[in-house]
Amino acid sequence: MSDIHLDQITKSFGPTPVLRGISLAIEKGEFLTLLGPSGCGKSTLLRILAGLEVQDSGSVRIGESLVDGMRPKLRDVAMVFQSYALYPHMTVAANMAVPLRMRQLNAWQRLPIVGWVVPGTRRLSAEIDAEVDRTARALGIGHLLSRKPGQLSGGQRQRVAVGRAMVRHPAVFLMDEPLSNLDAKLRVQMRAEIKDLHRRLGVTFIYVTHDQAEAMTLSDRVAVMLDGDLIQVAPPQEIYADPDDRRVAEFVGSPKINLLDALVRERGLIAAAGTSFQTLSDAPPGTALALGIRPEAFHLSECGGVNTLIGAVRLIEHMGSDLFVHLDLAGLDHPLIARLAAERAPQIALGQMLHLSVNPDRILVFGQDGKRLRLSGSAGINKVTPMRQAAL
Repeated sequence: MSDIHLDQITKSFGPTPVLRGISLAIEKGEFLTLLGPSGCGKSTLLRILAGLEVQDSGSVRIGESLVDGMRPKLRDVAMVFQSYALYPHMTVAANMAVPLRMRQLNAWQRLPIVGWVVPGTRRLSAEIDAEVDRTARALGIGHLLSRKPGQLSGGQRQRVAVGRAMVRHPAVFLMDEPLSNLDAKLRVQMRAEIKDLHRRLGVTFIYVTHDQAEAMTLSDRVAVMLDGDLIQVAPPQEIYADPDDRRVAEFVGSPKINLLDALVRERGLIAAAGTSFQTLSDAPPGTALALGIRPEAFHLSECGGVNTLIGAVRLIEHMGSDLFVHLDLAGLDHPLIARLAAERAPQIALGQMLHLSVNPDRILVFGQDGKRLRLSGSAGINKVTPMRQAAL
């Protein structure tokens, strides 16, 4: 089990920068997820950690060792790929044994026939088989050891890929979107299994995904990456409820956060979408801001007023226990989305005018540069606070 430190990692492919000075500290035994859209650089960063790519500048430290220039097999990390990368001609047992055979047997001992007459081969092979069997039983695939990958389902192949990484007892697990090839139901099941695996092993996991559901349910901390930059690193609930940057607020959350262009009318009063919002603010009148309101922050109201939006119902999505209600508001060129509890909502009809209120403490305020303006009740002002360091 090792901690990991990345210091000012940069990487470009030709003239295109992919990583722009990434610094990050990952604690021993932590489950950290790199979350971001395709092309943001998260898989490249993982491959640099594994030694499969070389950074242009910066350094990587695993435990007490500086691993820059170190070959992948010497870094004591194990990687699970998106494609699983299983050998189709080998059985499950043989696939899982590959890293142990490469590490524990020399070139002569690995030969198909000659290897058995080399001293120590039988003993080491028996130890490898025993470790493969223990790992397979722990993952619930002990009965599949004689099958080949083509005879397995997607979830079974994923377990084999994880087992091949586990047999090495690495200090760090690296997982590059391992669930992306599975159907929705199986992804939910495998998320729980990966979380339980991390709890049982207690080693450091670094997980790459563009799926925010995976990031929020699996992680101790989430590192949000956008356009080669590390925007925010925090526990999942903080990433969702207390984003440092407008881009993080927009990327995390489904349905997406509602963003309203706003203008400071007077101290403590902000105008947006045809209504006024009371907020503690020291921004001078005329300052342009953006207000972010999560869909679930709204509640139905009987009348208008401050902190209340009025709109016509454009679309209703029934989601079982919830309703996603899309409303057209004056001054907005896109619908506003409210998430309402189905049992508490009245019979809402298309075209109906609804009053939606929101508590001031559920409103996120962003400046024109996209940085968060944080409310400070004790100081009596809404002031800009420095963005927290992404690296510890």
